Amino acid sequence: MTVLDRYRPGIAACDETGESFDRSHQPLIVMAGEGPPSTACGVGPGKGVNGGPAPAMTDSTDRASEPPISLSDSLSPPCVLGTADLTAFAYRGNGTDQILRRIARYHDAQRHEAARSYDMAVACQLDFRRADGLQNLNAALQRCEVFRIARGHTRAGALRLLALMAPGDLMTNTPLDFLTNHLNVRLDLLYLLPHRPLPPTIPDHDIAFFAVGETTPETLSRLNRLFAAWPRPVLNDPRFLPAMQRDTLSRSLSAVPGIRSPAAMAVTRRDLEAGGDIRSLGMGYPCLIRPLGSHAGSGLARLEDGDQLREYLRSSSDRAFYLTEFEDYRGVDGLYRKYRIAFVGGKPFLCHMAVSEHWMVHYLNAGMTESAMKRDHEAAAMAGFDSGFGRRHEAAFAALHERLGFDVYSIDCGETRDGRLLMFEADTAAIIHLMDPPGLFPYKQPQMRRVFDAFENLLRRRARGNDDEGGRPRARWDREEGHF
Repeated sequence: MTVLDRYRPGIAACDETGESFDRSHQPLIVMAGEGPPSTACGVGPGKGVNGGPAPAMTDSTDRASEPPISLSDSLSPPCVLGTADLTAFAYRGNGTDQILRRIARYHDAQRHEAARSYDMAVACQLDFRRADGLQNLNAALQRCEVFRIARGHTRAGALRLLALMAPGDLMTNTPLDFLTNHLNVRLDLLYLLPHRPLPPTIPDHDIAFFAVGETTPETLSRLNRLFAAWPRPVLNDPRFLPAMQRDTLSRSLSAVPGIRSPAAMAVTRRDLEAGGDIRSLGMGYPCLIRPLGSHAGSGLARLEDGDQLREYLRSSSDRAFYLTEFEDYRGVDGLYRKYRIAFVGGKPFLCHMAVSEHWMVHYLNAGMTESAMKRDHEAAAMAGFDSGFGRRHEAAFAALHERLGFDVYSIDCGETRDGRLLMFEADTAAIIHLMDPPGLFPYKQPQMRRVFDAFENLLRRRARGNDDEGGRPRARWDREEGHF
């Protein structure tokens, strides 16, 4: 049994199979402000990335306490193998012991304990040990707030990319190293710590990517201020994060022609128990229920009647849930198809199409590896995407861009029997990867290279300041009213 068989949530796909973690309701790591600084990094409680003083923030929403952003190209953060490297290593069939040996070999030579703790945080989460993973991440961030993804080589002219991250599990931030490890890009990770200002000096960079996927209102306010004031070109405006919530996105798309966005509502356990039946809340059967903030099918169930609702509540300890209308999206052959589409600078790219006999479709348990027929279907979908699925839903994609003003994001979707785009969810933290064995999936190599090239071209255009943001109209998100 490999790590991937045992711990699919940590890799979020290597898709979206198995259990996942609640990104919006699990508490972020709270820095205790104690523990010795690492002499190798020079960053500890009360210190910045260059070892200088870092004044404490009594309130992360206090503008005045955020120091001016100072950049230096002489800083060299400690290197880590990172999420993409370790996940790909696990995906190739290596187990926990092999992963730990890989980390030991690398960091015994590097001799930087903060970086070792960072990679151990990834390894623990790949091995089902989320609490141990967050403890290791906590230890790493007490010593250092900036890390560099290790690369075997970068060519001349490598683009310098800085990702702004939040503490949390593997589903908290956009996993950019799955993209940049295939590109001529140097990736640095800057963690924004609760109640602590930015380091006095940050590695200089050509462009910054705001990678936080879901966060608290306080951190979101801070991200918005930083995005507006950042001294380098930026990608992925965080003010659109609230628009991705399931119920918000469902409402915003409900009247759009060509899109089927099933009604979704957030409810509490008290709502469900008091009413005794979801029909009292305006939702009918069959419907889907999942814990609020969950992803990757964690806690997801289909309810046919009130008895199943009561049984679900008895088996769940969660206090808040999403209810969503169920749409039967089987094709004429009786199979369900779920598409993961990445949007890079407004252009759609099909990253996978899972084909399954079951309505709850996950790529890793859909039998894609075992079925040549399913792989043939996926290969044909990728080859004909631009002239087929992509063209059919061009207007629907434009409506999405009006509501989700991100430069890079992805959706999971299907197609209804009457030909509309069926929306499941939108996300900025989904993994876009090239880990499937080329012998079984030869058609994915050129397709994913197109995605990676589009991402690098977007980075370089924006870094030069001559990107028109895809020419996409952007709806204005009203923070007070909670809608566009």
